Amino acid sequence: MVYDSNGGLPAPHEMEKFLGKEEEEKSREKIVSTYNMTKDAEIGEFDPFKERKLENPTSNNDTLTHLLKASLGTGILAMPLAFKCVGLVSGVFFTILVAVVCTHCSYILIKCAHVLYNKTKKTAMTFPEVGEAALENGPQSLRRFANSFRIFILVSLFLTYFGTCSVYTVMISKHILKVVAYYMDTPEKDIEIRIFIIILLIPLILMAWIRNLKYLAPVSMIANIFMGTGLGITFYYLVGTGELDVDNIKNMLVKPPAQWPDFFSLSIFAMEAIGVMMPLENAMKTPQAMLGFCGVLNKGMSGVTFVYILLGFLGYLRFGENVQDSITLNLQDSDIPAQIVNISIAIAVYCTFGLQFFVCIEIMWNSIKDKFTKRPDLADYIMRTIMVTVCVLLAVAVPQIGPFMGVIGAFCFSLLGLIAPAFIEVITYWDIGFGPCKFLIWKNVLVFLFGMFALVFGTKDAVINIINQY
Repeated sequence: MVYDSNGGLPAPHEMEKFLGKEEEEKSREKIVSTYNMTKDAEIGEFDPFKERKLENPTSNNDTLTHLLKASLGTGILAMPLAFKCVGLVSGVFFTILVAVVCTHCSYILIKCAHVLYNKTKKTAMTFPEVGEAALENGPQSLRRFANSFRIFILVSLFLTYFGTCSVYTVMISKHILKVVAYYMDTPEKDIEIRIFIIILLIPLILMAWIRNLKYLAPVSMIANIFMGTGLGITFYYLVGTGELDVDNIKNMLVKPPAQWPDFFSLSIFAMEAIGVMMPLENAMKTPQAMLGFCGVLNKGMSGVTFVYILLGFLGYLRFGENVQDSITLNLQDSDIPAQIVNISIAIAVYCTFGLQFFVCIEIMWNSIKDKFTKRPDLADYIMRTIMVTVCVLLAVAVPQIGPFMGVIGAFCFSLLGLIAPAFIEVITYWDIGFGPCKFLIWKNVLVFLFGMFALVFGTKDAVINIINQY
């Protein structure tokens, strides 16, 4: 039994065994056609979790902190805008739907990784490597596409999180600008936001120089504290001022379906954290604890979903049709608490930048590290500096928030966070079995259709919004 460092309780297992008793006694190598959600990673003599060697493994609490920070990012501030697209009642149900689907897709990605650890005799994998291993060990006709699938996930991940970090840079600058504009007694529109974005270059480079997730855990904790402070004061403004827009509540309950795709684009961007799941799992002292009904993943996402619903509902109810891309931008600039919110959110997003950018850095470094064997540390730091510089320059070129969150959420996260994990699970369990009535197949068909809806309609509407804005 594996015990974690957080209370001495046994780490929950991710699945039950899919080998039946009789078959296991005959031969551990025999594949059965049943699907019983098993302890795949514990079958056989090879134990990937015992074989995994880490210099600085993260505890369950560290991982939960990172997960909360990855999911409670800047996207939560756009939830009132998302609720504006569907209405108060529809917003609650749709937020739960998005949360369940996104959490499930992250769950099955990690679950499939644990199965593939045993098939490949590896102790850790990245998201692209999980996709590649699934096809390499899947149907014979698909094996030749394994490397192409890996490259597709790799490029998509990089572009998604690189774009997300550019949005973060703009978000930090916008919140700082609001405070500065008030004390300069100058309208925000007369101050060039690009100046603030450029000033952020050096601080962001220093954040990107943190090379180990273990050392990013305190930074994530600081981010959670400031984000909690900002959200707490924001909630006070929403419910403590007695200015909720209850008079027009009848018109705010449900919106026409034509606006729904925008909701899914924004909410998927806000909640989806598929890119950090495998780095977090790979760094854990007890990876099994990531899964299970009361595992780290489900615990973190349950709390995140509740906060998202609360802020989206109250934010839209408070400001109605006047709600902005970020709910904090609706607060009065002259109020000291509102200024504290803007500064707190800016610091929280800055501290989040390192964790989100870690995905891009890992992808880029794994692609070039073989060419810099003489002085790898120097090359690593130079690479990080160049990448942050390009990210900031992209933000300077396109200093907008809402429309680009929609594009990234609809196009990139729909492909990576919904469609790809569903495909990987079907291929991984191709020779194991799909359960009664091919349950696993039908379940993933529904996930695929949901992802395609968000991909096609969400991307179309987001692109139209960008064209209209410019």
